[in-house]
Amino acid sequence: MSGTTTAAALRRRAAGAGANRWVVLVVLCVSLLLVAVDATVLHVAVPAVTEDLKPGAVELLWIVDAYPLVCASLLILFGTLGDRVGRRRVLLLGYTLFGVASAMAAFADDAHLLIVARALLGVGGAMIMPATLSILRQVFPDRRERALAIGVWSAVAAVGAAVGPLLGGFLLEHFWWGSVFLVNIPLMLVSLPVGRILLPESKGDGEGPWDVVGALTAAAGLFAVVLGVKRLGAGELGAATLLPLAAGAVLLVLFVRRQRRRTHPLLDLRMFSRPAFSTSVGCIVLAMLALVGLELIAAQYLQLVLGLSPLETGLRLVPLTFAAMAAGLAGARMLRRFGPRRMVSLGFCLTAGAVVLLTAMGGEDNAPLLLGGFVLLGFGLETTLFGAYESMLSEAPQDQAGGAAAIGETSYQLGAGIGIALLGSVMNAAYAPGLSQVPGVPASASAAAAHSLGEAYEVAARLGGPAGEALRLAARHSFVHGLHVTLLVSAGLLLAGAAMALRLPRLMHCDPEETPSGPASGASPARAGSTALSGPESATSPGQAPSAPASGTTSEASPAPDLGDIPNRMPAQRESRGSGVKV
Repeated sequence: MSGTTTAAALRRRAAGAGANRWVVLVVLCVSLLLVAVDATVLHVAVPAVTEDLKPGAVELLWIVDAYPLVCASLLILFGTLGDRVGRRRVLLLGYTLFGVASAMAAFADDAHLLIVARALLGVGGAMIMPATLSILRQVFPDRRERALAIGVWSAVAAVGAAVGPLLGGFLLEHFWWGSVFLVNIPLMLVSLPVGRILLPESKGDGEGPWDVVGALTAAAGLFAVVLGVKRLGAGELGAATLLPLAAGAVLLVLFVRRQRRRTHPLLDLRMFSRPAFSTSVGCIVLAMLALVGLELIAAQYLQLVLGLSPLETGLRLVPLTFAAMAAGLAGARMLRRFGPRRMVSLGFCLTAGAVVLLTAMGGEDNAPLLLGGFVLLGFGLETTLFGAYESMLSEAPQDQAGGAAAIGETSYQLGAGIGIALLGSVMNAAYAPGLSQVPGVPASASAAAAHSLGEAYEVAARLGGPAGEALRLAARHSFVHGLHVTLLVSAGLLLAGAAMALRLPRLMHCDPEETPSGPASGASPARAGSTALSGPESATSPGQAPSAPASGTTSEASPAPDLGDIPNRMPAQRESRGSGVKV
């Protein structure tokens, strides 16, 4: 083996191209699982926290919202910092802070300390989330293997979102509310040394100083926008909502202008000029907009209309999670077969079909209908998110992987917030008119009942008699009507997403330096060249120039991996080949 080829092998091993890259994936998935679980585990503990700490209404709101607010606002800051100082370093610091903050939250004896702990958990989560994706981008240079890794990563995210409430409910039955945070500590104590030993360090080119002012401007702008969107989702339209939205928009505009002027920007905004990247970000926002809004409304329907208990409601939503897991694990094969364009469009269309199917829901329980609708919904949305994340991450330059991952996660958070605000507003607009003229119900009672179905039930209980029963029935009927209208609006948004996805590449492009070829693969050169490349689109990705062939050097290429059988080969077993056109 020549010196050049040996150096190439060492570079690939340092990047995680050896057998240990799958162990690295396990470590990254454990990190993501902790963050995903912590985002939802507190929901079931809110009554116990309220009874113990006696927080006021504003304090309780901040206990719940401090984590997602801080996490969403700091994703870009820590994503780009990881590109500069080292992604593993930021990830391990995130582990440490997450563990310390979990201990603070578990033993907090007043509401203010719990709010501070939740905010620190958000800081730790913002360090961990983009780092997992950017390290994944580094250790899986072959796009087809990376697609499989992202599928596993996204399946774990789906599991975490579902496990949070179930784990919280189990812990609350046996321990005090602080146990929902304490469970993080042993996992972090294991993750820290394992991550330090196994995770490779990686960073960007490091040219120029890190833009501290730009990072803080982006963080402040995102915090204000997310805060405003959350208040909008709660139905508040006053100055406390509009001012943060306006201030956040101004700060983000200033951030964009600053980045365009700088020689070494914090984020290379030219990534958005690539249709595949900008379209993928838009698809993530639309998919999350539909998912979070629909899950929120579905939970209310199951509990308030059908009368299911919280545990029964969680069990009804489990098929959605399992379907999302299945889509994540099958995503790599679907991406190879259909390509990003058809895969993401198909996911949106499948989700729209599921949403239209669910409009058949009425005032009575229809378990088979809900099962079929939730399975299609989970599979379709995860298919969409998988294709969008994979395309976005593959389109971004490797030295900008942290920033790209942060943009994707920020889009995820913003889509969730906008979904609650938008679909919640549609739901309220369709629900309230049905309660304006209920026979025998005073106007003041009707106005109070129009706020929500839960409040309508409380007003009906106070009224009692025929008037209370009439209000209760009218509220249930209006809620089901509002649900149907909201579902149809969601279907329209999803179909718009399917049309947007048509801007994605038709084929899954792979770098020839990372694409299998040569005698060791058992394929002819023609076949090797057509595995992931076909037609004129195989020349270059949009907005990307061909790379110059290396002169007098050789670079190694991975053998064709069977995505159903995880490869376990050392770099020395791979054939070397010349570099080619980068696509």
